Amino acid sequence: MNQKVLWKGIAVYVLIFFAFCTISNVYGSGFAIYTQGASALGQADAVIAHADDPSAIFFNPALINRLEGTQIELGTTLLFPSQEFKSDATGKSFRTESDVFYPSTVFVTHKFNDKISAGLGIFSPFGLGINWGNSWEGRYITTNAELKTFNINPAVSYKITPNFTFAAGVDFLLLDTTLEKRLNLSSLGLPDGGQKFKGDGNGVGYNLGILYDINKDVSFGASYRSEIKVDIDGNATFDLPSPSLEATFPNTPGNSHITLPQVGQIGVDYKGFNRLTLETGLRWEGWSSYKELRINLDKPVLGSTASITEKKWHDAYSANLGAKYQLNDTVALLAGYLYGGNPVPDKTFDPIVPDATTHLFTVGTNIKYKNMRIDIAYGYQLLEGRSKNNAVDDNSSDGIVNAATSANGKYNTNIHMFGISLTYRF
Repeated sequence: MNQKVLWKGIAVYVLIFFAFCTISNVYGSGFAIYTQGASALGQADAVIAHADDPSAIFFNPALINRLEGTQIELGTTLLFPSQEFKSDATGKSFRTESDVFYPSTVFVTHKFNDKISAGLGIFSPFGLGINWGNSWEGRYITTNAELKTFNINPAVSYKITPNFTFAAGVDFLLLDTTLEKRLNLSSLGLPDGGQKFKGDGNGVGYNLGILYDINKDVSFGASYRSEIKVDIDGNATFDLPSPSLEATFPNTPGNSHITLPQVGQIGVDYKGFNRLTLETGLRWEGWSSYKELRINLDKPVLGSTASITEKKWHDAYSANLGAKYQLNDTVALLAGYLYGGNPVPDKTFDPIVPDATTHLFTVGTNIKYKNMRIDIAYGYQLLEGRSKNNAVDDNSSDGIVNAATSANGKYNTNIHMFGISLTYRF
């Protein structure tokens, strides 16, 4: 393959990635994203103690020491979410607007010698995309919410002993967010207004990984990603039905902040069966860092310079099992299952992130051709039905449940995922 053409293609891909990538929360708790490689998706992310492609930079960078030469992996996942709400107050049902999301990835690794390897990953570790429209029952809580993150992650892996490898990396994270909802002006005899906050920010974190080969058949892997604190600067704007409200709802600069959670993962890999590799693992996500959503405003809106929404999420745990069967020298078959915990407490559950306990079922394949490999995977994520029965409504601070605006009822979510990755080795 012409290397000049290849690198030009990669540059174009990266530009497309940054320009258009929008994501929906997928098989992580909260709004964490784990669609970072099709082979990993096919094994339900049970790839902490074994991997054979550059997406290991995300899952456990210690594993890149096992990749020969220079390797480049490009990938994307098509996501088709379906979210439905049935109202306790009216019995009516509402669905989110149909959309397709495609979080994408770029990974590059290079092996310098038997001890040292390095790599670079560009991916989206957190994201959210949900649009309920302007006429649904919970429009005063949210109509549209988007969160995009882009993480640039260089990492180095060093084999300390023949059986033990350590890795470390730095995370440079960029964040962009949009939050929209309607304003309830019925008490003034006016139709709804609109409210929008749009902002961006950045933060820095780090990640670590270890790999220990217990014997020729069993390996243990562990990885850790630190919290990342992001300060967000933006603007709050209002779409008002009457100019007389402009003094009460002025367009104004504002700021917010969020602490994205730390994540720890462990996995045990067994290769003692002929052609079959099995791995099982656990994941912990530190969502207790998400205590509130606070937006500080330069000008007072409704007499207040701050909008505070209580969250008080708690940490969540997941468990998975993955299998890879090497059918022949060209084709491998993949399968996996993940059980995911739920960090959102009943008291603060809202339709911005209608999270619940999740089940993920996956299948996939690896196909090799000379120095290239294509990975294809399908995943079906089913979130257990979740009921909202709290005081989050058009005015959560009054402590009174307004049945007409609280969007209390049953929420159901499922997502179809189609992943594809292409890896080329020089």
